[in-house]
Amino acid sequence: MGDVILTMKGIDKSFPGVHALDHVNLEVRKGEVHALMGENGAGKSTLMKVLTGIYTKDSGTITYEGKEIEFHNTREAQDAGIVIVHQELNMLNHLTVAQNIFIGREFKKGIRIDDKRMNEEARKLFNKLNIDIDPTAMMGDLTVGKQQMCEIAKAISHEAKVIIFDEPSAALTESEIEELFKIIRDLREQNLGIVYISHRMDEIKVITDRVTVMRDGTYVGTLITKDCTKNDIINMMVGRVIYEDPKTHSMVPDDAPVILKVENLNAGKMVQNVSFELRKGEILGFSGLMGAGRTETARAIFGADPKESGDIYINGEKVTINNPQDAVKLGIGYLSEDRKRYGVAVQKTVAENTTLATLDEFVNGILIDKKKETEIAQKFVDSLATKTPSVDQLVVNLSGGNQQKVVIAKWLTRNSDILIFDEPTRGIDVGAKSEIYKLMNKLAEEGKSIIMISSEMTEILRMSDRIVIMCEGKITGTIDISEATQENIMNLATREIG
Repeated sequence: MGDVILTMKGIDKSFPGVHALDHVNLEVRKGEVHALMGENGAGKSTLMKVLTGIYTKDSGTITYEGKEIEFHNTREAQDAGIVIVHQELNMLNHLTVAQNIFIGREFKKGIRIDDKRMNEEARKLFNKLNIDIDPTAMMGDLTVGKQQMCEIAKAISHEAKVIIFDEPSAALTESEIEELFKIIRDLREQNLGIVYISHRMDEIKVITDRVTVMRDGTYVGTLITKDCTKNDIINMMVGRVIYEDPKTHSMVPDDAPVILKVENLNAGKMVQNVSFELRKGEILGFSGLMGAGRTETARAIFGADPKESGDIYINGEKVTINNPQDAVKLGIGYLSEDRKRYGVAVQKTVAENTTLATLDEFVNGILIDKKKETEIAQKFVDSLATKTPSVDQLVVNLSGGNQQKVVIAKWLTRNSDILIFDEPTRGIDVGAKSEIYKLMNKLAEEGKSIIMISSEMTEILRMSDRIVIMCEGKITGTIDISEATQENIMNLATREIG
């Protein structure tokens, strides 16, 4: 690690009703990868928004390359060499790769855009990063991993000196994460300062040099990664011990009735002849590599995508599900992996989102009974320990983990007997994960039946009573948790059935 390039000292920021940052410190050196960690709502994103000029700090100092600075917008920060690679990609699918990289800074030949030169400059950037991407390809035709690489190239094109990676691996496959780490190591060799925000504890140990931990908007401390353990970091993040022991046996009684039965379900290439059963009070894990067909199966059952053939039975009766409304009426709730797109209306309040799936029960004449809506929303805020100033808070202002709790509250208000949790803890910190796990176990104990789709092996082994494994749109095996290991799950996840 080299000289200090960036120091944030005593940073304070308040919003109405929320003290988001309380005298937070961060120091980044040249040639280091510095992890920034904390639970959802700890203030990590707010701190980075203060740094890059999206928010104005209330007090504190920011020193960059030896000078005290304050940016008023992201353009000023980019021009100075501080760039964020966002978790939610900001690319335009109908433009080429090169056009995306240089958007707003296009090379011109006279009054016309010089696409040839943009392609050449993009190619130079990719060569510098050892990335094989065609600058003339349409952005929408690339995988999420390749799009992420384009975001990094775009950051480098600003002649970045400090790059902030915000949950960069959340939507990447294992091989794409390896590619990402190679690039980050190359950038470190080029003496850049790198801030790495992630909830994935195993990644932190592999790729970072130091770790700064935040909790509830405050600075907890900074550790040297190689000198600390995973538990050291977790304890600093949450202020309590969290146990993540795998489940050793199914919690479902042998005589538990079958609540949902799916027979020979077909829905395009990704759902081929899928059959399984879900019992009362069971957490049925769905495992497999990305693109195995797990989400597509869930969407076909829920009626979000059309099925071609197959039968669905609920409590022994054959049912017809043509759309999500049919599924909801039959007692199925679906928590999508993309909660911002399908789970919540982010510009509406916690209360409004909570009653979204049961609105007819809160209508009094032509008006919504706001008092009743507020009471039920407050009940779930309390029972789920959702962090929000009030039920009148807009969901967009909540952290990812708390947004997830609002989606769960929506389906609990509906009193759904079958809950499909698709990547329930994606982008959620270890503390919020533990709360979601406790909640899922409680729901199962109360007799709810849960399908849990997860790409995290530890989550599958910790939560499932049985595990269904998929590969290339087909079920390759079903294992009781008492017999499940990472090895036999991965063997089935990579075994195609002819």
